[in-house]
Amino acid sequence: MLTLRYPLVLASGSPRRKQLMTDAGFVFTIETRPTDEIFPDDMPADEVAEYLACQKADQFRADLGSRIVLCADTVVILADQILNKPQDEADARRMLRALSERTHRVRTGVAILSPANDGEPHLDSFTDETTVQFATLTDDEITYYIRECAPFDKAGSYGAQDFIGLVGIERLEGSFYTVMGLPTHRVYQALKAYVR
Repeated sequence: MLTLRYPLVLASGSPRRKQLMTDAGFVFTIETRPTDEIFPDDMPADEVAEYLACQKADQFRADLGSRIVLCADTVVILADQILNKPQDEADARRMLRALSERTHRVRTGVAILSPANDGEPHLDSFTDETTVQFATLTDDEITYYIRECAPFDKAGSYGAQDFIGLVGIERLEGSFYTVMGLPTHRVYQALKAYVR
């Protein structure tokens, strides 16, 4: 719906972020660049998602040209510990058992890199948070989910839109789309600054 004054690039290989941006009415292309998703050991968990989103945006700084680049990163935080993407089935099972019957936080950081008048790209960034309460997850449900949905590309080993989210999420406080990987309401408002 928004007509931006520069072409928009979604710097993400996530099919969920692509779908959310499409559903929100944006016209964009997709371009990803390798980024080491590494953060300082002493960085507070609440700062990691936005830091990583900015690291992704920095990969476009040297050749941004007349484009707007949108980057995002999502982290799942349980008791101040980050649950990353699972390394294997056992790791996914461990995470899902840990999330069962507990409340955790999902933080998605967003970075928007855009041209500036002085020639140096301008970076805007923010983080959105949603609190999620899980019901009890049985071993059979966890096994079924891992087998059918292979959540190995998802922080915390789950997708809110998948089976485990459909049957396991009892309550959330904040945006469902932040849990999916992109706080579309805030992205839309931020990109209004670039309307023609």
